[in-house]
Amino acid sequence: MSPPQKGKQATKGAKQIVEENKSTLVFYRNMAIGCSVPGLIFSFFVFEITKLTVFMYILALLILGGSYQFMTFMSRAKYSDTGALVDSGNDLNMEGGIAENVKDLIILTSGTILLALISNYFWFALLLVPIRAGWMLWGSVIQPWLSQRNAQEEPELDEKKQRKMERKMRRMR
Repeated sequence: MSPPQKGKQATKGAKQIVEENKSTLVFYRNMAIGCSVPGLIFSFFVFEITKLTVFMYILALLILGGSYQFMTFMSRAKYSDTGALVDSGNDLNMEGGIAENVKDLIILTSGTILLALISNYFWFALLLVPIRAGWMLWGSVIQPWLSQRNAQEEPELDEKKQRKMERKMRRMR
């Protein structure tokens, strides 16, 4: 293992991004299948089948399938007619990217499927998804928009009023 480097982080090559994306997709596909198939089999053959269980499994499978397909779409590499790599697609392992949130969604949904084998109340863990989405929307869109709007509404002082305020401040000292 190489020692940690100081300064700027090394950039990855396009071929390395493609290979890492493939391995990341395989890992999350196996996680989704490895949790959902045994969970479905165990749940439907051992426990009582209810409308809630069927609905939540369908919802969880749609979330897993949609998330995986989105990650596949994001990481799709483009090749030229000669077979040369033109575009490596988005890096799924980039910190702070949207792929990180999609991977978290797959982990949460897979864990929820397994925990729902213990109790159906664990299906409520899927409510963390819209809560997290709302929190991210607030932090990245709504709050900056409100603070920008408030900053624009504050009237700027003209020179005469500013000098008057400075004189008042000097007298108070």
